[in-house]
Amino acid sequence: MASINKRPNGTWRARYRDDGGREHARHFRRKTDAQAWIDEQTAKLVAGAHVTPRQARTTVGEWCDTWIEGYRGHRPTTVRQAEVHITRIRAEFGTRRLSDVRPSHVRTWCANLAAEGLADSYVYALHARLSQLFADAVHDGLVAKSPCSRRTSPAAGKQRAYVATTEQVWALHDAMPEHLRAAVLLGAFAGLRLAEACGLRVDDVDFMRGIVTPAVQYPAEPLKSETSQTSIPVGQSMALELSAHVQRHPSADGSVLIDQLGRQLAPWTLERAMRAARSGHRETLGGAHAKNCSGCLVPVPAGRLPLPRPAALLRIASDRERCRREGRPIAGPARERKDHARHLRPPLA
Repeated sequence: MASINKRPNGTWRARYRDDGGREHARHFRRKTDAQAWIDEQTAKLVAGAHVTPRQARTTVGEWCDTWIEGYRGHRPTTVRQAEVHITRIRAEFGTRRLSDVRPSHVRTWCANLAAEGLADSYVYALHARLSQLFADAVHDGLVAKSPCSRRTSPAAGKQRAYVATTEQVWALHDAMPEHLRAAVLLGAFAGLRLAEACGLRVDDVDFMRGIVTPAVQYPAEPLKSETSQTSIPVGQSMALELSAHVQRHPSADGSVLIDQLGRQLAPWTLERAMRAARSGHRETLGGAHAKNCSGCLVPVPAGRLPLPRPAALLRIASDRERCRREGRPIAGPARERKDHARHLRPPLA
């Protein structure tokens, strides 16, 4: 419902009601301008792209404050990562209205981030966060469409999957402080992530049968997925190494990995020790490696491909055969197990 009426002072008042029944009005000096505004708002209502004038004044910074409050239902680490991203977004777009951000602004911002020397993967993550913010703003009716798209998205950083050779693993093992060497074994031969290794407890290891069953990640948070709770056979030699480590370095809270003060080892402490060991023995570990894998404890030299262990290949073949018999797509559990980090580890010497 829309109307245009002339006011006593000679201006024209254009009015309409949105889908929620709220009335919106605006005054113009000319009737043609009032009619054009009414036509524009009516077209947006029909197309489902209408934004109320009050909501259209929302800035990116204001929306970030609202959005992060609704995002706090995620893990604390996930929320902290989002807050770091939002700090970057707010510095660039905080004072702009949501409707004023254009695709050209997003592309320029991404180019400037890359010029600062940020990694391609981090620039891609920042763009993905901005896209998430605008997608939720569109869903909330604050903006008609998002300026982020595949055209504005930067190239994602390419990660080469790699598993260190047995010689490199043991070289890293020997380069680490004595009380942290078990972390290298857990990462290389059990495929545990940093937080999983630091959160591993003595009760999670079956030393008799040689099986590791992660239950929590650092400090005592739930694991990232149900797959992470899978029991991992590590063999008797690995179990003996872990048993000897626990006897030499007992902890009061039952953690397998501890720091120099006898407390549960923190992931960042382990990361610093790993970087120090790699920088001090770069030639032994392989001069090509420059970055560490985000989810594995083993360094990531470039130029080699990971190979699943024979046992993993047998499980993959079994899954494929079962999928064929049951008529299910082969790209399901077989592909997931093939890509799973726990099967990408060298044999224990």
